[in-house]
Amino acid sequence: MNGQKKWKLGVPLLILEFLVLVAAVIVLYVITTTTNEIERTDLDEEHIIINEEVAEEKSENRNEEEKSDEQTNTAPKGYRNIALFGVDARDGELGRGTRSDTIIIASINQDTHEIKLVSVYRDTYLNLGNDTYNKCNGAYAKGGPEQAITMLNINMDLDITDYVTVGFSGLIDAIDCLGGIEIEITESEINHLNNYQLCMAEEMGVDYTPVTNPGLQTLNGMQATAYCRIRYTKGDDFRRAERQRDVLGAMMIKAKGASLTTLRDVVTAVLPSVNTSLNVNEMISVLGTLAEYNVVASEGFPFESERINATIGSKGDCIIPTTLEENVTMLHELLFEEKNYTPSKQVKTMSEEITQQTADYIS
Repeated sequence: MNGQKKWKLGVPLLILEFLVLVAAVIVLYVITTTTNEIERTDLDEEHIIINEEVAEEKSENRNEEEKSDEQTNTAPKGYRNIALFGVDARDGELGRGTRSDTIIIASINQDTHEIKLVSVYRDTYLNLGNDTYNKCNGAYAKGGPEQAITMLNINMDLDITDYVTVGFSGLIDAIDCLGGIEIEITESEINHLNNYQLCMAEEMGVDYTPVTNPGLQTLNGMQATAYCRIRYTKGDDFRRAERQRDVLGAMMIKAKGASLTTLRDVVTAVLPSVNTSLNVNEMISVLGTLAEYNVVASEGFPFESERINATIGSKGDCIIPTTLEENVTMLHELLFEEKNYTPSKQVKTMSEEITQQTADYIS
């Protein structure tokens, strides 16, 4: 089980909370076939925590897989989970000190080539990885990718050790280099999309093309960026996170059919805005056959049926999992098809602590 689970950013007021993490996927794919120039950031794995029960099962499963591989040479490759972060990198800094306003878990089934994306809502009230509780996007600011990964691992019984962080400089150009992406626009989104475009265009000193009609259409970089910023329609911040995942999938589809020249142009646009723990060989093993991969699930955490909004004192508006334990069970069923998963004692303890700390604020 767990042993197989191996696996705003940019300019102020200009890109804000939009984080199209697909840019990271495209960059990694192109780099595996064209260059070794991506900067790898070595993580201090001593500062990445995995819950004890998860670590033990991971070790047991690894031993079983090695025995199976020796006997049959057909052992399954299992899952590879990668944490994708979008940070408010106004000064180009992608490490500690910047908040991860977008957090996505990309779970890749290396046997079926299926990808599942789970947005962790930035205002979710969780253990930040240091036994303090607050909005989960503060973990990256306090301890960089190590603490942010720890936050995901301990709250969700995961064993993530790899990440990709993307800042927003160049992402508008990246979408434009792909020739735009196909997105379904609703009538209620048009005014908000164009208002965001207007603000962005004024900040950048450029023109923009308004979206005039609803329906499936090709959005350019500016339009797609504005689309991902919308949070005022039905579904507010939850729908915004879903839009980010929709754009991620749309860019993956477009990249799969793009020429090598086009993909190189994309790399030129976004390469300065990417940090990752992956090396070229690891990227090749995951993304070297990008055309075979498909996004088969897109969700948000906490799940709709197991969350509530509340204002938690000076911490402001938060999304509270009710309960964390049940959300983790649902997460493991979604990502790994584990029926009736039993969370670790660490998750159960944190679930109880979240309930106690938030009880007085929930009406």
